[in-house]
Amino acid sequence: MASLSVTQRRSSNGANKRQLDTLRSLGLRRIGHTVEIKDCDQARGMLHAVRHLVEVKEGK
Repeated sequence: MASLSVTQRRSSNGANKRQLDTLRSLGLRRIGHTVEIKDCDQARGMLHAVRHLVEVKEGK
């Protein structure tokens, strides 16, 4: 299964609670932190909600 490499690039200061919860659900904790997630519809929806805070690259 394909995966996505997600890196938090901007601060979560000023983000609303829903965006903060989404970042936490993705496993992101700080600027520069990178996680690998499965490429599925739910993950794509979460990434869309915080697209201004993260950078996404195709994984393995």
